[in-house]
Amino acid sequence: MQDGQRTTATVTGRALRVLEAFSSARLVLRLTDISRYSGLPLTTTYRLVKELTCWGALEREEGGGYRIGLRLWEIAALAPRGLGLRELALPYLADLNQFTRENVQLAVREALSVVYVERLAGRGAVPVLTRVGGRFSLPPTGVGLVLLAHAPAAMQEQVLSQPLTRYTEKTLCSPAQVRRALAEVRQTGVAISDRQITMDSMSVAAPVHGPGGGVVAAVSIVAHADTAHAHVLIPPVQAAARGISRALGAPVPSGGAHASRGAEPAQPSLLRGA
Repeated sequence: MQDGQRTTATVTGRALRVLEAFSSARLVLRLTDISRYSGLPLTTTYRLVKELTCWGALEREEGGGYRIGLRLWEIAALAPRGLGLRELALPYLADLNQFTRENVQLAVREALSVVYVERLAGRGAVPVLTRVGGRFSLPPTGVGLVLLAHAPAAMQEQVLSQPLTRYTEKTLCSPAQVRRALAEVRQTGVAISDRQITMDSMSVAAPVHGPGGGVVAAVSIVAHADTAHAHVLIPPVQAAARGISRALGAPVPSGGAHASRGAEPAQPSLLRGA
């Protein structure tokens, strides 16, 4: 039995299929749309939608369509990896956003995807495709490269065994290219994704460490590829990442607070699709 078939075998599974019908591209759906996208009979969909609306997971609009309800957002906001991390990181993200006037993002890895916990937009900054709570592929994003570089080897191979989506002519689409990029991230401590998602954007990302010392998140700046300079953006991104790590209780690196003031770290190359 396939996973999708199993999830529809219970009432809870069918309710989840109703919620999964919604996406960033399908914010408002009519009953027939929910039935089609969920693969459930219309009568079953009607009953589940009615119950979910009464509970607050869905809200009905005046035109007859449905959207995700505020109560579901309230429950989701309690997720500890998102809530605690976001609250501790927000002052550092705000400082980074104010200093650079660029888009600032905080993300974690969930299975084989990036999930964005927070995003602060800069005035006049380059448009981005991400949103808070949204998912994206790991390999082409700056935060994704950081998170994948520090993921278990088996997880890396699982990601690289799947087809890699090409977003632009610069996207790294071969496992060999991505492996080289991941090795460079581990060596330099920073990821630079140049025009891999859109041809007008470049992201610079650094790892955030948790209490055990492992990488639990990544922070990035997304700026205009034609005007931004990676070497200028690397220090503030790394400073923000270190600040968030300290707030999370990460252990101080060997050598104490002055360890980062010694020899200059290896400078990463721009990770282009060529």
